[in-house]
Amino acid sequence: MPIVRLSQQIKKVNEGDRIIVEATDAAFEPDLNAWARQLGHRVVEFSGGEVFRAVVEKGQRHG
Repeated sequence: MPIVRLSQQIKKVNEGDRIIVEATDAAFEPDLNAWARQLGHRVVEFSGGEVFRAVVEKGQRHG
């Protein structure tokens, strides 16, 4: 569900703004990378551990 929530939140911010998202789902990293690539956003930072943490920058195409 983190990608669904991220999709909802990214619509509320401006191009170039960044959102921090945290998740415990093991599939989060590949899902996030595919989502960002498909929609033109950028994963600026990603760290693993018990809780994955990503910083996503809103791109130009979608939102």
